[in-house]
Amino acid sequence: MRVLVVEDNRDICDNIAAYLEKHNFILDFAYDGISAMHLAVTHAFDVIVLDLTLPGMDGLHFCQKLRTEAKLQTPLLMLTARDTLDDKIKGFEVGADDYLVKPFALQELHVRLHALFKRSNGKAENVLTVGDLTLNKSTLQVHRSGQRIDITPTCMKLLQRLMEVSPSVVTRDTLETLLWADEQPDGDALRSHMYKLRQAIDRSFEQPLIHTVHRIGYRIAEDM
Repeated sequence: MRVLVVEDNRDICDNIAAYLEKHNFILDFAYDGISAMHLAVTHAFDVIVLDLTLPGMDGLHFCQKLRTEAKLQTPLLMLTARDTLDDKIKGFEVGADDYLVKPFALQELHVRLHALFKRSNGKAENVLTVGDLTLNKSTLQVHRSGQRIDITPTCMKLLQRLMEVSPSVVTRDTLETLLWADEQPDGDALRSHMYKLRQAIDRSFEQPLIHTVHRIGYRIAEDM
């Protein structure tokens, strides 16, 4: 599981890292709201752990921007010393999925992260649809206008990510991380895979669905 931890207290970050990395978590850390937002929109995370009191952009503002502007539904656990009912309600209203009050047991954090991950996967829609294009995530079958389309496993990963956030743009960094994590291949391999995907999805149809956003990334939508 890959988790983004947004917390400005380095001691807390060190404790979280020491515990969760022993349980095979892959962790990225941000110590302010602005750098956290950059990481959240350019990398693929399974869960985000977010402190409310942050420099640059507070946790509530971060969560609101993540949901309404970035259009990301990554499960989010708020981690904070604020323990009033009003604070919790505000967190849930802007899009938090869970709330853990400091001080906390690392074992409880571990369990809550797994629960969020399982809940997110369990409630995900089984069939993604953009226009006349469908992707069944259980059978991994792709159809457009009733016609079955066969694509490679790599193209399937790209297509699923694009359809999950459609019509939003997915950055090149996000797609490259999705495919290769931190071990990027030489050359522009992403462009090659996107070309294959576009050929499979759009070549035989009048209206293109996959669009390149110059110097940013790609999106899939019925129109530009």
